[in-house]
Amino acid sequence: MLKDDFFTYQAQTTPHPLGLEISHAKGSYIYDNKGNAHLDFVAGVSACSLGHCHPRVINAVKDQIEKYMHVMVYGEYIQQPAIEFTKLLASLLPQNLETTYLVNSGTEAIEGAIKLARRYTGRSQLISAHNAYHGNTMGSLSIMGYEERKSAFRPLIPDVSFINFNDETDLEKITEQTAAVILETIQGGAGFIQPINGYLAKVRKRCDAVGALLILDEIQPGFGRTGKLFAFEHFNCVPDILVIGKGMASGLPVGAFVASKAMMKTLQNEPKLGHITTFGGNPVIAAASLATLQELIENQIIESTLVKEKLFRKLLVHPLIKEIRGKGLMLALLLKSKEIANYLVLTAAKEKLILFWLLFEPKAVRISPPLTISEKEIAKGCSQIIKILDSYKPPSVN
Repeated sequence: MLKDDFFTYQAQTTPHPLGLEISHAKGSYIYDNKGNAHLDFVAGVSACSLGHCHPRVINAVKDQIEKYMHVMVYGEYIQQPAIEFTKLLASLLPQNLETTYLVNSGTEAIEGAIKLARRYTGRSQLISAHNAYHGNTMGSLSIMGYEERKSAFRPLIPDVSFINFNDETDLEKITEQTAAVILETIQGGAGFIQPINGYLAKVRKRCDAVGALLILDEIQPGFGRTGKLFAFEHFNCVPDILVIGKGMASGLPVGAFVASKAMMKTLQNEPKLGHITTFGGNPVIAAASLATLQELIENQIIESTLVKEKLFRKLLVHPLIKEIRGKGLMLALLLKSKEIANYLVLTAAKEKLILFWLLFEPKAVRISPPLTISEKEIAKGCSQIIKILDSYKPPSVN
């Protein structure tokens, strides 16, 4: 059986994977091998921006596959899909974010951004935030602000310090020794925590004062999920290096870091090949990225996320929900206990509604559906959530 082979031959990341056996997916639904439709409120953890198998993306991929799929390592050959995507992206970003380095994943983009910051500034210190998540490779793990997840893999890269997100008194820790401060624009694993009181603008000002770079990790909130193309547009703060991924290619593996041309040139010499990747900028992935970005900006999809957020907040009112964090379609239900959160996710799975947990906040449940989800589908899923919470019975105390 396929399920047996899954557990025998494919490495797992937890002792008890959800184990849904997939047949196909389309729009806001994932279909199992028995033909059941599961309403997707997770979108591959914010990756499937346009839902599953969007026709524009499928056609772009098919067209590109028929031409060529891989011809040379990154940066050597001129390939139209990557050029068109990066040119369009530059036209939509602030002037200093003009040059994009395409890679294979968000965590590789973080690694590249770290290297670029150290190379450009000649400094080594990196400052991240407590409860930050930036990926799981060794550099990304080093700037993760959650010791439980990284202690087993020490020693990690040196000269990394941590500040508390939204705590202005910690900004004095950013000094002339700091190469870069790296922050999630909205903290993801911590529970979709937004910056408050102009926090990011104040970090920007402190970085400018001491000559440090500001790296913003938009891997999750980027590409329209918060009602702007990138979340930093909400917060009056432009980074020196922007890190992107997840929803960029509608579910295909991708990442990138973006900076000024002058900054990016430092990876070309002393040494040459300062960052190198075989499959970064893959033409099939770039074609999917281009189609995704075009669809997002041409059809009011980004603007609609804020309308859909209001609908979620209107419908998800329940005594067991303490608050709803986040922005746009990057939302987290904060329940009264982790037991309630677990009950909600696992019961929803049985009732063919896909929800998921967050990394560091056990009381939170993720809601990050495709940006194309309909209001009817939102209402259907929210009704299921309310019914599940109504059915929750706390364990009896002996």
